[in-house]
Amino acid sequence: MKDYIWKRVLEVSKYIASNNATVRQTAGVFQVSKSTVHKDVTERLPQINQTLFNQVKEVLEVNKAERHLRGGEATKKKYQSNLPYG
Repeated sequence: MKDYIWKRVLEVSKYIASNNATVRQTAGVFQVSKSTVHKDVTERLPQINQTLFNQVKEVLEVNKAERHLRGGEATKKKYQSNLPYG
């Protein structure tokens, strides 16, 4: 694994663990794709740091369990803001 990838994997993983961030939020902060973030934390991270991987895995599992709620809230806000007045 190249040095810049190794460094990115650790930075991305630490960001997710410390901020309870989603893959999408993390991708925006680091200006990489969601696919890259996901591959970094699910495939590359276990080879580098198993302890950090376990922390990130917990955050991702919580995010996955809550994603349907976030989607529902986003849809609700979207339609509430587009209500015709008067």
